[in-house]
Amino acid sequence: MGLPGGSDGKASACNAGDLGSIPGLERFPGEGNGNPLQYSFLENSMDGGACVKRIALDPPALGSPDTTLSLDLSVGLGVRTLSAEFVFRCLLSWSPARWASSFRQSSITALFYFEDSRRIHARSTRVRKAVEEENCCFGTVDTWLLHKLTKGSEFATDFSNASTTGLFDPYEMCWSKIITSLLSIPLSLLPPVKDTSKESVDEQKDLIFVCLWQVADQQSAMFGECCFQTGDVKLTMGTGTFLDINTGNKPQQSVGGFYPLIGWKIGQEVVCLAEGNAGDTGTAIAWAQQLDLFTDAAETEKMAKSLEDSEGVYFVPSFSGLQAPLNDPCACASFMGLKPSTNKYHLVRAILESIAFRNKQLYEMMQKEIHIPVRKIRADGGVCKNSFVMQMTSDLINETIDRPVHVDMSCLGAASLAGLAVGFWSDKEELKKLRQSEMVFKPQKKWQEYEMNMGNWVKAVKRSMNWYKT
Repeated sequence: MGLPGGSDGKASACNAGDLGSIPGLERFPGEGNGNPLQYSFLENSMDGGACVKRIALDPPALGSPDTTLSLDLSVGLGVRTLSAEFVFRCLLSWSPARWASSFRQSSITALFYFEDSRRIHARSTRVRKAVEEENCCFGTVDTWLLHKLTKGSEFATDFSNASTTGLFDPYEMCWSKIITSLLSIPLSLLPPVKDTSKESVDEQKDLIFVCLWQVADQQSAMFGECCFQTGDVKLTMGTGTFLDINTGNKPQQSVGGFYPLIGWKIGQEVVCLAEGNAGDTGTAIAWAQQLDLFTDAAETEKMAKSLEDSEGVYFVPSFSGLQAPLNDPCACASFMGLKPSTNKYHLVRAILESIAFRNKQLYEMMQKEIHIPVRKIRADGGVCKNSFVMQMTSDLINETIDRPVHVDMSCLGAASLAGLAVGFWSDKEELKKLRQSEMVFKPQKKWQEYEMNMGNWVKAVKRSMNWYKT
């Protein structure tokens, strides 16, 4: 959680806590308990804002708009928490083969999620009973936290979070009657979709929580980067990589893996995005650290730069499968080209190179299928601190990339939205002036210098595909 320190847009406090991992079902995330979320949120809010009397909170900017929770209204408890990939997998388990094939080949990848209420009901007697008694409702993390922070008086979501669920029609700007009908999900279970610019006040001891805005994490980062115009592009490299382009007021999608999202809706203004993602970016670096290849992620840049190349070693970052444009949930992570002379420096460089190669794939697909000229590219997320990855990405896509001083853009975007809602900042032009650039990366090498290496990496990727059974 980050808190703005004043009208200059700088963060005055930042605090984070580990909620712990959700137990997985094989390689796919499974179920968890949503109740600890509120306690962790309150604890981190108080720790981060101890010096602030009254703070603006943005519950949904937590990075989990694709995680759904079911709520028992009779007791106010979360009874089921299902990740998007889990429910998508459930959908494929009962859908006819032609449906499963169609889903895999369309823009609906393993990350783009559908709720299988039949399976949920079958797995939980409590959920089934709550639905029958009309005491059950479904929502994302933002819905859950808003409901808890307001002591049950608010049950709602916003357009950005709703659009990530796969149940929302971004063209009609409402829950899809067709999809919910196909999946036997009563529309009455879903939260109203709002701009949520009003204040919902609740007291927790001596602290007043004012819920001013709701926005999903990637859309929040897009806003924080001031990507307000059509053609503005954001490259977030955190746990995973997310490439988003502002498509104006009209949603666009592709057949290769870019899906339409609502960026934000403020009054009559609607901004749409097209998003592609690649998983296991920061995950791969964290995994390498667990293997003691280095002690601090900051060391990896120097390690990679100390070598001319990876000596023919290639890494495939697919612990959770491969997303756009390959869309293979059954791919495995792997190192290829290992030799007796291979050392940890080669392994680290191969990991960092794989991140840049995936960025290249996403960018090429965006150019091919989203026919909007790129105006500018701005990066954020923890991995963008690595200048080796940033420079290689700039070279591969032959574009200039701007890295900001403050790389945690989700919390900054949420604070910006809340500040606009209460008049703390007058307009978006003022926000643009507040954004600070730390470094601009310009292409230094031609793509042809990387062509052979990327070609070999693509071979390694192909050999890692279809490894696991569906």
